[in-house]
Amino acid sequence: MSTTVFVNDEYEHDDRWTAVDAYGVSNLHTKEKSNEILNEALHHIQDSGMPDDSTYPAFGKFLALHARSVKAKHILEVGLLGGYTAIWYLLQIPDARVTALEISPLHSKVSSENAQRAGVADRLEIITGPAVESLRKIKSEVASGIRPKFDFTFIDADKENNWAYFDYAADLSNSGAPIVVDNVIRKGWIVLDEHVNEPPVAGAREVIEKAGNDPRVDSCLLQTVSEKNYDGFLYALVK
Repeated sequence: MSTTVFVNDEYEHDDRWTAVDAYGVSNLHTKEKSNEILNEALHHIQDSGMPDDSTYPAFGKFLALHARSVKAKHILEVGLLGGYTAIWYLLQIPDARVTALEISPLHSKVSSENAQRAGVADRLEIITGPAVESLRKIKSEVASGIRPKFDFTFIDADKENNWAYFDYAADLSNSGAPIVVDNVIRKGWIVLDEHVNEPPVAGAREVIEKAGNDPRVDSCLLQTVSEKNYDGFLYALVK
């Protein structure tokens, strides 16, 4: 699996971070039959004119392995983009299903095409529209027994609504289910006075601070560096 150097002007790069990711990918991922499928998904996302916001390969595999380690059968994704992480889960866990919420019809279309090429479309449910509205409907379906609770949640959508998504996910998850909220470190801006009032940063701070006081979960904050950026994620475990 070749790595992709993410070129968004907002990303922060270091040659060491990129080299370490390339080294890890070349040693730990190259024997997988899924490499070609995943690379094709990334290329299709790029060729479709979508932003280079996909999860980088090392983190995609980490999420999939973690979902597998908790034996996740029902996975929730808030923010699908081109379906890259969803395909990771579905290839790693043959009996899992992913419910993905995506506001953009283009992104939903590209994700569906990628899932078809990967042979996992029958296990990927894409719900297009504002995620808060979709989550409200899902909550009613869970309450009525139409839909099961989730075993793993990955939140990577508009940052201003991080807490709303997390709040729903905590209610919709089984005990012991992880919830991962991506991109909350934001190059360390969450602790810099000149950035804390920017909407994405404020959204990151809100979910961190409210999760820390939420009796439904135990949480921690992890910083990451990678070929993509200096960032990090909130990790919570539902009690």
